[in-house]
Amino acid sequence: MSTPESPDATAPEHVDVLVVGAGLSGIGAAAQVLSRVPGTSVAVLEGRSVSGGTWDLFRYPGIRSDSDMFTFGYHWRPWPSDTALADGPLILDYLRTVAEEYDVEQRIRYDHRVSAASWDSSTHRWTVTYEHEDREQQTTCGLLWAASGYYDYDEGHAPEFPGAQDFRGRLVHPQFWPEDLDYTGKKVVVIGSGATAITLVPAMAGTAGHVTMLQRSPSYVLTRPGTDPVAARLSRLPARIKHPITRWKNIMEAVISYQLFQRKPEWGKKLIRDQTVKQLPDGFDVDTHFRPAYNPWDQRLCFVPDGDLFRALRRGEASVVTDTIETFTETGIRLSSGAELEADVVITATGLKLKAFGGIRLSVDGTEMKLHETMAYKSLMLSGIPNFLYTIGYTNASWTLKADLVADFAVRMLEHLREHGHRSFVAEKDPTVAERPFMDFQSGYVVRALDELPRQGDRAPWMLKQNYLTDLRTIRRDPIDDGVLTFR
Repeated sequence: MSTPESPDATAPEHVDVLVVGAGLSGIGAAAQVLSRVPGTSVAVLEGRSVSGGTWDLFRYPGIRSDSDMFTFGYHWRPWPSDTALADGPLILDYLRTVAEEYDVEQRIRYDHRVSAASWDSSTHRWTVTYEHEDREQQTTCGLLWAASGYYDYDEGHAPEFPGAQDFRGRLVHPQFWPEDLDYTGKKVVVIGSGATAITLVPAMAGTAGHVTMLQRSPSYVLTRPGTDPVAARLSRLPARIKHPITRWKNIMEAVISYQLFQRKPEWGKKLIRDQTVKQLPDGFDVDTHFRPAYNPWDQRLCFVPDGDLFRALRRGEASVVTDTIETFTETGIRLSSGAELEADVVITATGLKLKAFGGIRLSVDGTEMKLHETMAYKSLMLSGIPNFLYTIGYTNASWTLKADLVADFAVRMLEHLREHGHRSFVAEKDPTVAERPFMDFQSGYVVRALDELPRQGDRAPWMLKQNYLTDLRTIRRDPIDDGVLTFR
């Protein structure tokens, strides 16, 4: 392995492992390689001027995790609190602390926006092109690791609403929250029903005059304790004992509930409805506003800590309207039903826009690789693209569960290459494997982008199970040289 060589003070000339993205996935990736594969040179290219990814970019009120922190935190660096659903600043502090502790921070090159990467089989190297200080530059690496997530940091999903230009109030997308927005005593309408909307509504309620969540269709919303009860009971135990117990309790709860809801959707619908009714005001039309048309986990479930959304509804500080928008007006929104919502501020929590691997253009030996023509291997590599890994988390569980497994695979792969004297590895697509969509998920942001994403297969190791226990075996424990990968 080599050590970083810098032609100037800002970027390495060549490193063994180049990680793209300094958020949750990228910091974890670099930390694991540095701590577990001594002598490996690592650099992290980050397009923004700060680390933290999602947890620095999003600044809207109430920003928080919708996964429990005992699985959202890295398994090798326990979450240091009993808080189950932590807010953005706490998570950001945790990530930056890990980056300092594991010597990652000094390897992050900020304002380095990667645009393209080209693999050369004769040298077994990637040449990575990035923009820095308004000019295009290049660096090389042996292993390229895309850890920038799957959505567009520069642009959210923003449908065009009729009449929006006539609205005299503030129109805000939560991905780009303005620092000067004062909604005290104002009428606020939040368009959307996903995790962002159900976070914003209770966070703004009480300060705003009134908050209305305007949704075209409902989502499943479940309450979970803000403080993990098991972690609280075990608080006197050392972290090395408390953390794995709490973590595995939460992992098993997530796996079992997902399997039950998938196999018995009608039972799941009734269970969720019964819990929802108990938390809503008497006479609330639960079937209009909290009964989705799809089955549980066909889209991601939304969790609220200590029922804060339902509490805001009971207090009358917030309300839910299920309808479609006919047009914006000067003073608010006119709905298809004819009703009008007055608004001083409208927040379009309409979702994300997918951008796989940060939009990096990949080519192999001069041929541009089209993502939709590739197939995902164990949901961490792409067929026909050597020495390339990516991190994309689960849709039905904590993102970090999968990120940690990808890091384990990377460490094992680097050790395998070193032990056997190999310089490259690649997964070649089996023509007998039938293709399936990359994600079997009905959320709008996924459906809108499926045609541009890689495919998955109908059998292992090309099939994404969305099951941590299965991946624990196939990714962390199965042999690296499994008869599918080719080494050179």
